[in-house]
Amino acid sequence: MATKELGRLKEVSLREAWESEASDFTPWLAKEENLRLLGETIGIELELESQEKGVGPFRADLLCKDPSDGSWVLIENQLEKTNHTHLGQLITYAAGLNAVTIVWISEKFTEEHRAALDWMNEKTDEKIRLFGIEVKLFQIGNSPPAPRFEVISQPNDWTQTVQHSAESGREYSEHKLLQKKFWQEFRQFMEEKESFVRCQKPAPQHWLTSSIGRSGFHLASILSLWNSVTDKKGPEIRADLILNGPNAKEDFAALEKQKDAVEKALGTNLNWHNPENKHMCRVSARKDINFLDEKKWSECFEWLKQNLEAMHRVFGPRIKAL
Repeated sequence: MATKELGRLKEVSLREAWESEASDFTPWLAKEENLRLLGETIGIELELESQEKGVGPFRADLLCKDPSDGSWVLIENQLEKTNHTHLGQLITYAAGLNAVTIVWISEKFTEEHRAALDWMNEKTDEKIRLFGIEVKLFQIGNSPPAPRFEVISQPNDWTQTVQHSAESGREYSEHKLLQKKFWQEFRQFMEEKESFVRCQKPAPQHWLTSSIGRSGFHLASILSLWNSVTDKKGPEIRADLILNGPNAKEDFAALEKQKDAVEKALGTNLNWHNPENKHMCRVSARKDINFLDEKKWSECFEWLKQNLEAMHRVFGPRIKAL
């Protein structure tokens, strides 16, 4: 069998794609699919909070949140070699926000600046985490340039932290271990099906979150031993839209006014839950099924995928328009 002709990979100047950091690269990175690429590189799910966020006398390029724990992720960009000015800004950000993950993206890190990040990661506690990321563009023939993020510096033992954060120093019941196994296989199922809904890192808990593109909102896959309709014991799975931002009640009311149009678009009735004494609100689709039986998992996975994707399509534009 003859070997097929292969293309040659070549690196492309960043300025061919982005002339300006502020007007070109930062808006490009702020798009959901590009933040997802960056998030996959560093092992953190990213939801955009704002661009050009004020921190003292400086303005950070992007401010995001990790929806798994609500922590801040601050991103500073450079389409050139790293310099002392940006390093000083990062230190200012770290002092101003107290608890934060800082991501410094640059075309090229000098050895001195990489060493400075390594030193700060060693000296600071777990509340401050710093990443150094180089961005590259590559092209095959006349294809569009493709971006690639490369980790130059990261918090100490970060790889192990990502892999074992859910387990560190804890023991789990058989049911918790079953939950984690369910989410691991469900996440693999979503990746194999190339779903546009991305799932967070699986953990031994009854929920798994997914971004919907705006801070204060996220999708959640739920395994529950309590029936939310009968209010009695009984297994169910749910696809939830969670509202947990400062304007959760107000945003819930705005979405509920669109209830008929939303449910018509989804082709199903939803449970609109807005408890008086709690800040968090949710909108749910549900299914009675015994998820404790592993033989039922493929059916659970198909249902969750279908409903998460449908809710993302229907609610996503409405949430962004609020």
